[in-house]
Amino acid sequence: MTKQNLLLKHLKAGKTFTPRQISASFGIAHPASAIRNLREQGYCVYANPAKLSDGSETVKYRIGTPSRRMIALAQRIVGASVFARA
Repeated sequence: MTKQNLLLKHLKAGKTFTPRQISASFGIAHPASAIRNLREQGYCVYANPAKLSDGSETVKYRIGTPSRRMIALAQRIVGASVFARA
């Protein structure tokens, strides 16, 4: 199992991760690239703002279900083909 697949497995299980946690837990040097790759594969990965215990700000990534508004916006921008099966 690849590092990215392991990350995906944990995200699908409902866990959230900061970029630093992704690097430490999965050995992924570029967490933002891994998240971008998951999004390109069609996974809806949210980046929610979060504060760490020391008060610094970061993001926490999680898998979610896109809202109706997000789907409508994607269809408006890209067209109906965005949801067509390949």
